[in-house]
Amino acid sequence: MNAVLTGSAWLRSLYAAAGGFLIFAGFPPRPLWFLAPVGIALLTCVLTNFGRGGLRLRAGFGYGYLAGLGFLVPLLPWIGVFVGAVPWIALAAVESLFIGLFGLLAVLVARLPWAPLWIAATWTLTEWLRSSVPFGGFPWGRLAFGQSEGWLLPLASVGGAPLLSFAVALTGTGLAAIAVAVAAKRWDRGFFGAVAAALVPVIIALVASPFLATMDSGDRTITVAAIQGSVPRLGLDFNSQRKQVLDNHVSETVKLAAEVDAGRVDRPDVVIWPENASDIDPLRNADAAADITRASEAIGAPILVGTVLVNADRTTTNSVIVWDGADGPQEQHDKKIIQPFGEYLPYRSFFRNFSSYADRAGNFVPGEGNGVVHAADVPIGVATCYEVAFDRAFQESVRNGAQLLAVPTNNATFGDTEMTYQQLAMSRVRAVEHGRAVVVAATSGVSAIIGPDGAVTSQTELFVPAALVAKVPLSTSTTLATRVGPAPEIVLSIIAVGAIALAVIARRRDKAELPAEKTAAT
Repeated sequence: MNAVLTGSAWLRSLYAAAGGFLIFAGFPPRPLWFLAPVGIALLTCVLTNFGRGGLRLRAGFGYGYLAGLGFLVPLLPWIGVFVGAVPWIALAAVESLFIGLFGLLAVLVARLPWAPLWIAATWTLTEWLRSSVPFGGFPWGRLAFGQSEGWLLPLASVGGAPLLSFAVALTGTGLAAIAVAVAAKRWDRGFFGAVAAALVPVIIALVASPFLATMDSGDRTITVAAIQGSVPRLGLDFNSQRKQVLDNHVSETVKLAAEVDAGRVDRPDVVIWPENASDIDPLRNADAAADITRASEAIGAPILVGTVLVNADRTTTNSVIVWDGADGPQEQHDKKIIQPFGEYLPYRSFFRNFSSYADRAGNFVPGEGNGVVHAADVPIGVATCYEVAFDRAFQESVRNGAQLLAVPTNNATFGDTEMTYQQLAMSRVRAVEHGRAVVVAATSGVSAIIGPDGAVTSQTELFVPAALVAKVPLSTSTTLATRVGPAPEIVLSIIAVGAIALAVIARRRDKAELPAEKTAAT
């Protein structure tokens, strides 16, 4: 008997890890978005013991943790591409704890009626936790970010990334309940409730789809350009040739200006350079300022320049400056959500014991502001690289009047991994979430122009200097998701907490009744 139980536990462990891997397989650059709900379904089957229940809470945590490793280990290898496997595996191991917590809570609430709904809500709760703590959270790998090509994407315009993640989870938990009911040949209310859980998100998304803004929407259009200058070499040392990186972006902008002057390309109203396009502070370095001015005057348009500014206390800010020809620097966005272990190192004296690369983390400080800069009289929302993963970045920008969104980013430190495609998918979700065109300007790629419906109208290849030029709509209208902000995530998390409380009460009641039943039987 013990051998059988051990074997079944090993089989459930395999299923749990496979469920996590299916979620990963549903993420870009693979167009297999439908695998994510299938992965959630398989994991849910494990956590509910394929409809039989009876799992211990610690078993739920263990299976959830295995699913987390199956998901996050293959999702995040870009973390260690130039610094070794330790940071990559450590991050995946820590973040998997939140999916382990989901497993524990799923086992707890699975006994309640309408279990698919409560289990999906607990996913939302644990995804919120993972996106919030520690060190400001790590939202990478939210279910929503794997759905940039999926049927459910229009839901982002209704309730943002949190509602989209919940819809994926609910579809998966519904599929799990359907599979269990079919296997048991049970056609009761639970079966039809499971069908509703799996289908309602899809139906709502299909209803919302025709109302998405498109490239033909908006109040007016402008022409924008995204410049990808590329870098002299890959790896952590790419910015040791800071002047060459700046020269690359100046050169590519001047080349575009020649195409404009020859009448082969429309003159852009605004040009967007990537993050770290000028790691030489142009406010302190006259040569860098002259180079940027020359590029802006050649193209005849203001440039959003990604740069690093040195503060009086020797800290730095990761900034985007509007540079308008001979008039020079105008408004700027200082990156507000900075990346721990990259742009700054918390507990530096502790973490330097684990990696020789620790002291290479930056000394950046977060900026302030409302996430909007004005160029050519256009309010542009800016989320620099890592910021695009956080809901609040573009929520703040659009609520403060942004009519166009820009994501200047630098992925040169992550080589040719899937990281840039995962980040591009986030930008596509944000476009739908706020009904805005998004311009992604990447140092080494992938740069892209994204319509308000999330469609990529043009994009570059990796590590190839390029310029993208396109007409994009400007919009002053707002989506429901922009107006309600974080409310869907708050409501779904409260629902999850309520379900957890009810499950705890029921569990204690059952434990209290069990001794009484034994006494009566005696």
